[in-house]
Amino acid sequence: MTLLKSIGLGAAAAVLAATSGWAETRVTYKSAKVGSSYYQMAVQIAEAMKAGSEGAISVTVEESQGSVQNVMEVRARGGDYVFTTPPALIGLAQGGKAMFEGKGDPAFDEIRALFPIPSLTMHFVMSEASGATSFEDLEGKTILLGSGSFGAREGAKYLGLFGLEGKVEIADVELSNAVGALKNGQIDGFVTAGSWPAPNVIEAAASTGVTVLSLNAEQIAASKRTELTIPAGTYAGQETDITTTSLPVVAYTTTKMDDDTAYQLTKTYWETKAEMAGDAAWWGGVDEGLLANITGTVHAGAMQYYAEMGWVVGNPDM
Repeated sequence: MTLLKSIGLGAAAAVLAATSGWAETRVTYKSAKVGSSYYQMAVQIAEAMKAGSEGAISVTVEESQGSVQNVMEVRARGGDYVFTTPPALIGLAQGGKAMFEGKGDPAFDEIRALFPIPSLTMHFVMSEASGATSFEDLEGKTILLGSGSFGAREGAKYLGLFGLEGKVEIADVELSNAVGALKNGQIDGFVTAGSWPAPNVIEAAASTGVTVLSLNAEQIAASKRTELTIPAGTYAGQETDITTTSLPVVAYTTTKMDDDTAYQLTKTYWETKAEMAGDAAWWGGVDEGLLANITGTVHAGAMQYYAEMGWVVGNPDM
């Protein structure tokens, strides 16, 4: 296995590796802000890689300020760099569009996908007391969107798309207080986006009783997001599947990473995913079906593993 250089690799570690007869692959994994669910996922992945490879893969987790920063750092990073971002940002970076306008770089063309991680999943959570079971029922209701997050922006967008702008009262409450505000009747519902099952939705469903709204085919098409199904029984009292939207998130590296390392990272990830799901339920929503959400080019080492498994990567209909 190839020994990768990594920021922070000390001389003592190098001597240990050389004298003990084994080579250690060191990887830097950059994901999200400390305290976020995606940072927690990064820590879980680091632990799983170490355990699953019996110490042969060592992952250092770095805090990130967001997906755009993760992509931009490709320009200065080496073959040990792994980062997470929605696939759409890769296309924007490679095309020099939107937030990457005027910031294009040949390094962006060398970005390669490894594996999907839990998607950002939209939840429109309504209290049972509100009686709301569809978006048509939201008129006149008080909804908490939060502020500054993907879920808040997406929630506001959907209210506009579905003809509810100005017809819903937006609560001035922090999302962290959503469950308490729902329980005391201060709000009728809240919008949250994250991996599923979402901890705040689990709490609300168990303590108050909620209905998580489903979107119909027309609404999903209007959102221009990826359809996702949350299976029945995911939340307390949920007797049917929830059809909603999501923003896929994928772990990427670049062509600077050698094929063997990319293969081992991908293989270890999938082989330890079930164990990770035992510690955090959000991993249960990840399966080979999410490979359809990967756009762009997959790293040759990762593709070797997917070929061995007989899994289809990307959407053959696109």
